[in-house]
Amino acid sequence: MNAMNLNRYWLLLLAPMVLSARPSLAEASTDDCQLNLSQPVLDYGLMNRAIRPDSAPERNLGQRQLSLNLSCSQPIDMSLFYRATAATVERFQFAERGSYQLRIRDAVLDGQSVDIGLIAGAGQPPKETASNLIWRPGHGVVPMQTGAVLQGRRFSAQLELSAWVQEQGMQVRDAVTWETSGAFDAVAAGRTREATLRARFAPAACEPMLSNGGVVDFGILSKNQLNADKSTRLPARSLTLRVACDAPTSFALIMQDNRSGSATVNSDIYYGLGTDSRQNKIGLYSLSVDPASSSADGFARLYRTDSTTRGVAWSTANANPVPLGKTSYLGFTDSPGSNAGPVLIQNLSSTVTVDAVIAPANSLDLSSSIDLDGAGTIEIVYL
Repeated sequence: MNAMNLNRYWLLLLAPMVLSARPSLAEASTDDCQLNLSQPVLDYGLMNRAIRPDSAPERNLGQRQLSLNLSCSQPIDMSLFYRATAATVERFQFAERGSYQLRIRDAVLDGQSVDIGLIAGAGQPPKETASNLIWRPGHGVVPMQTGAVLQGRRFSAQLELSAWVQEQGMQVRDAVTWETSGAFDAVAAGRTREATLRARFAPAACEPMLSNGGVVDFGILSKNQLNADKSTRLPARSLTLRVACDAPTSFALIMQDNRSGSATVNSDIYYGLGTDSRQNKIGLYSLSVDPASSSADGFARLYRTDSTTRGVAWSTANANPVPLGKTSYLGFTDSPGSNAGPVLIQNLSSTVTVDAVIAPANSLDLSSSIDLDGAGTIEIVYL
């Protein structure tokens, strides 16, 4: 009698342990599910403005392919959602000025080709059914056949991701990288996988070149050629400035003083000539650009336009010569009276006039020879 009671005691303990250790069918199916992407990062490469912009408001960055696979040990609901920020009813947002579209095709369920249904939410009836359709923001997809939603163990499909950028997005001053992410969500399987889209943008490269290697030689000057108590203006010299870009580009010019602080007048348009042995300032020089001597691409005539607000606003375009400044942007347009700023230019040629002024002789140490040591750098600002 005691032995029988002992056996019953152990059976009561074992029964709940066996039941709690046995998972349900639903738990077994989701625990064994796998959601995979053929590649988690889709790179659209490096873009620049090497292709002349057309009238279209945006440029296609290309198409990338992606394979998606969902597999489970037991048949389950194969609904899939893509979670990402919407740009339009058919596109997702790609950074500030870009968008991309997701197309799904070639769906296979358990070895059989199937159609795809577009659903607004889990368990809802499809709004659209096709073998090839656009995966819209806020929607999911389900495998279908003869109008019925199917469950299964293994679902696969091919995805095409096409990306676009607005033309303004190509106008970068520095190299930038765009990245955006979205998540594929298999709701019933409890699995998600993230995909990242990437594109890099760089400005079109422009190279400024000056004739004579950028050297301006005023020759040898004697004391007798200098005014004792007032500044002496030297004869003007000219150089040819050429700017060559690898694509039509909106740009402006500024000048950097490599002898900063040595000009006898502190101004945005004057640059230093260095100092003598006693650190006296030798003088100053300026560079002027005449639109009448400028030409670019196929434009009949060029006009200059300036900005003191780093390109936010532009002066009324005109044909007057203008000194090249340290902070004021100088650009070119083919439209007189325009305030729209510089036009796209690929090849520019212009005459630069160099005017140098020597300080009064009595302010300098002329006991030994003095070298005019002005140096500056013309820089391209991409707009």
